[in-house]
Amino acid sequence: MRWLVTGLTTVMIVGLVTVVLLIVMRFRDDGPILPENMTLPDGVQAQAVTMGDGWYAIVTTDDRILIHDRITGALRQEITLD
Repeated sequence: MRWLVTGLTTVMIVGLVTVVLLIVMRFRDDGPILPENMTLPDGVQAQAVTMGDGWYAIVTTDDRILIHDRITGALRQEITLD
């Protein structure tokens, strides 16, 4: 009986450590992932990225939305937020 309790305690500790590590790895803030053919202007940081049919939009930390062509990566439109 003592071996069962010790084994169960060990399994529970290992399980708890695994769950905590998975949560930390999953919610680590590395920022949004940009497409490979996309480069941002100097000093601009992406806050969010969304993709549509043939385009993707990047919301920047300086309150702009940059809409790029999905194939070429060329800037289509820039929207400044108030």
